[in-house]
Amino acid sequence: MPGSWEGQYIRLELIRVNNLPLPSRRIHTGFYVSINVDSRCWRSPVRVVSSYKSDVLGDIVILSLHEVSELLVEIRVSYEFGRMLGNREVVAKFETSWDKLLDRRDEPFDISFPPHCGDHSSLTLKADILHPCDNQYSTLLDSIVECEIAQDTDTGHEQFATYVISKTVYHLNNAVQYFQLVLDSLLDPAAALTNFAWARLKGYIPNDLQDIISFTSLFCQVLALHLQGYPDHPLSIHHFLIALICKLLPLCPEGTYLRSIAAGVCSVDYVIRACNNLPIDTSDEGIHLRRIVLEICPLGNDHRPKALGNLAQALGSRFEQCGSIDDLDECIQRRREAVSLCCEGHSERHTYLNNLALSLTSRFDYQGNSRDLNEAISLHEETLRLRPVGHEYRDFSLDNLGIALCTRVIQRDDVNDIIRAISLQREALTLRPPGNPYRGYTLNNLAGVLATRYNKSDTSEDLNEAIDLYRDSLQLQQYGHSNRPTALRNLSLVLCSRFTQTQKHEDIEEAIRLCQESFASLPQLRPDRYHSYSTLRAAYMSRYEIQHHPTDLSLAVENFRLASRHPTHGFPSRIIEAYKWTVAGEQHGHGSTLEAYSTFFELLDAHLATRSSTLSRREAAAAFHYARSLPVDAASCAIRSDNLRHAVELVEQGRGQQWSLASRLRTPLEDLESTNPNIAHKFSELSRRLADAQVEYRRIMTQWEAAVAEIHNLRGFSRYLLPPSYEDLQAAARHGPVIILIASKYSCSALIVPTSGEPHHVSLPSITLTDLNILKDRFARAIRLASRMDPAKSRTDLIVLLRIVWDQIILPIVNVLENVLKLKRRSRIWLCPTAAFTSIPLHAAHPFQTKADGSGKEPCLEDLYICSYTPTLSALIRSRQMMKQRVPPSFVAIGQGQPGAGKGKALLAVDSELEFVRKLVPATANGTTISGDAATRWGALEALQLSTWVHLACHGKQDPAQPYNSHFVMRDQPLTLLDIMDRDIPYAEFAFLSACHTAVGDKETPDEVIHLAAGLQFSGFKSVIGTLWEVDDAVAKHVVKAFYENLFSNLQDGGIMDCTKAAWALNRATHAVKTKVPLEQRMVFIHIGV
Repeated sequence: MPGSWEGQYIRLELIRVNNLPLPSRRIHTGFYVSINVDSRCWRSPVRVVSSYKSDVLGDIVILSLHEVSELLVEIRVSYEFGRMLGNREVVAKFETSWDKLLDRRDEPFDISFPPHCGDHSSLTLKADILHPCDNQYSTLLDSIVECEIAQDTDTGHEQFATYVISKTVYHLNNAVQYFQLVLDSLLDPAAALTNFAWARLKGYIPNDLQDIISFTSLFCQVLALHLQGYPDHPLSIHHFLIALICKLLPLCPEGTYLRSIAAGVCSVDYVIRACNNLPIDTSDEGIHLRRIVLEICPLGNDHRPKALGNLAQALGSRFEQCGSIDDLDECIQRRREAVSLCCEGHSERHTYLNNLALSLTSRFDYQGNSRDLNEAISLHEETLRLRPVGHEYRDFSLDNLGIALCTRVIQRDDVNDIIRAISLQREALTLRPPGNPYRGYTLNNLAGVLATRYNKSDTSEDLNEAIDLYRDSLQLQQYGHSNRPTALRNLSLVLCSRFTQTQKHEDIEEAIRLCQESFASLPQLRPDRYHSYSTLRAAYMSRYEIQHHPTDLSLAVENFRLASRHPTHGFPSRIIEAYKWTVAGEQHGHGSTLEAYSTFFELLDAHLATRSSTLSRREAAAAFHYARSLPVDAASCAIRSDNLRHAVELVEQGRGQQWSLASRLRTPLEDLESTNPNIAHKFSELSRRLADAQVEYRRIMTQWEAAVAEIHNLRGFSRYLLPPSYEDLQAAARHGPVIILIASKYSCSALIVPTSGEPHHVSLPSITLTDLNILKDRFARAIRLASRMDPAKSRTDLIVLLRIVWDQIILPIVNVLENVLKLKRRSRIWLCPTAAFTSIPLHAAHPFQTKADGSGKEPCLEDLYICSYTPTLSALIRSRQMMKQRVPPSFVAIGQGQPGAGKGKALLAVDSELEFVRKLVPATANGTTISGDAATRWGALEALQLSTWVHLACHGKQDPAQPYNSHFVMRDQPLTLLDIMDRDIPYAEFAFLSACHTAVGDKETPDEVIHLAAGLQFSGFKSVIGTLWEVDDAVAKHVVKAFYENLFSNLQDGGIMDCTKAAWALNRATHAVKTKVPLEQRMVFIHIGV
């Protein structure tokens, strides 16, 4: 051992066990890892063995680097169902030294165990050195002392394992003898009796009635001990029941009582009755027991609905405790099946309908999908019909339907829903007179509906009645009542409302006290704790807005933070809380506002990641329509705080999240493969599976996230796939500055990201967000007017608008580019517009005036620089990274001028356009043309997949309501944006979209830049020409011809097809056709990408 390590400490992080060997073909109950050093040992907690190839550990051991340099690592598996009496069976053993561990310190590595019964297992760990000052954290080691009971138990298991493999009765008899010795020496027999019974079961004498009755009696004793409250895993009870019913009872003679238990469905009855007597257990073992019981009840079994219901109840309870959406999803799935098995007329159908509705409401609260709420209301309606007047559970249905309708009122403000909800709750209250154990719940729910109507109509009578009802409810839900925290919060909220109305100090003081009390009975990870944080925040904000004490604002912000970051509550509510935090922070100028914006983006990103499809992600994002402006508002806030780097990071983090989520699964892996090819392969495979996943999406997502966490532990990959830093984003400006245009209600400005150094802020004081919205509407009208004008006439309206864009937006930016950055003329620049800026043709900005000295016209933006656009900085970086993967060029021209009835007018110039494009493409590109009947959806998709260069001439349709349905019109079916996004085309380089509306974004999520050109860029095309509005194919063909002439002008001299020249070629083309093509048809084309 090196002398420099003497007296120091080693920190071992046990990460996971891989391919845990499970010999003996016996039912295992758990395993642990032990580390033995100099006759002392450390043991990990006992864990249930996973059904997967990898079992996560997460243990940390800190040991002294003393003179003994060797250590022994063992993995032991247990087969005992009760209290552990032995040391368990060693299934993997590895001896090593400190030196070998510390040679690979600071990063995870695997140690492989010698093969055991043909299994090759390993342990992933991480080793590091700690300084002597950290010795207070040293792990205490236990002395290795073998007691007689442990020795006899282990010997019994060893003999039993030998028998299982060899079938030698001698070893079985030895196992029984050793277990009998342990049983005779214990006052508490349950654990020993279990081992003894299992060994006896293996050795019963067939057809020997006395032997059968003897060990059947033994198992009954074991079962009785467990069912009478003996502390044990529910899994063991299952095994006893299965052994008793499936193996023992059927062996008893005909006509005996024991045989009658096993006959027909009675055995299943016996199992279900025994399990139903157990309390609902939300542990892994308890839920496993419910799954086993379900297996005993196959399709057609009368008990299957009840078994489904019990499993669903256990899963739902675990969701309430831990907040895992997977549990709730499975709970709903199981309850759907139970409902399907109880047809009309089934006596328990109303119960299963009600439970399914409640689970759907819980998922709505967690995820915010209105379909879940609407389905829950329909199910509650059906349940109520099955519970007419006089039914014993009618009051529950009235209550539940009233709550669901009230929830929908908050979503869509339907006055009929609120009136009916109040009526239902009042009827429920009459069915729960004083003394009814559920009266408190109905008082609470009626008060909630009245409070909701007050918030909508501001009727003080509703508010006062709600307060009285909440007080009555609280009186019935004393300390220890499960619903008391909810009652406390609800009363607190309405007292806050009355304080805001009347400013009575005692109301707000009581509201704060009540809310603080609600925390008392809520564990830290309880999902409901979120509501207490949120309610307390509302109370402090109410008092601050009236009394203006800074302390109240600070307390409110702290509860904003706690509520939005509460880990087990659903994302939608936490996202809303974070949004409210940004609003309050901006309104009151609090220093936490930037943190609030970051929290919002992180939560929204995590929420969208739970959706398995592109459409569902957009739907989830659009649900927060009120927060559309947050990316630019966040950037504006950072600019006002003089934190320009953070402004760039925030606007990038908030924009294009749907693209970012999808592109994570297509991240280039070259650097990772060169560092750790095994992890790179695992990550690549999980990304592929995740992209295709439907049913198992969340489970694969969990594995994918674990793989990303593993990558983060590698040196140089700590920020892999995390929101990029400014240093990361500056790579977008490697070949020219990127100008981000911020359109916020707080300020309009530009951020210039230079090739190196700090970002530059350009204030645009002459224009506001309102001005921009007016300007984009004026552009839309001017474009429509110009399309109907004679091509030779002057476009006066457009000229006026482009002059405004130049004077108020572009000129201040050009001044910084020329005078501060000293950018040479004809250099490349990239425009990255946000919000309202995305609808304005910034590249066409023009002063339209003569120079002061009369020497000529003032240059426009495209005279000064070669302009391109990029949806986000990350999109541009990703396209550049993929430029490493180049193959010999192949060119396809796809045209559809006769789309068919109802799909748009005929495009008469398409065929001639394809012909001159074909002639201009160099022979080395293996050019092909697809048109007419061959230009179908699948034909176009196949061509996109196989070609590196593509020209598309057809109708393009932007769908503003559902942008993923935006499409190119083909002969048979439309080629949609979703079709394109589903294709990963890593070797694609360039696409020219000579079609209408191919670079127009999404009205619902304008900062998502969801359009056809962006979709092609996402799929792999590094350089794309798109259009902002309708193209006149008769005149636009002049732009197309001039573009390709310029792009391929140097190929006769031995040059190569270079997609990075596309922006320059488009710039030259629009200048070349000024006399042939009207202004709006020159402006329509823009370049996106490298």
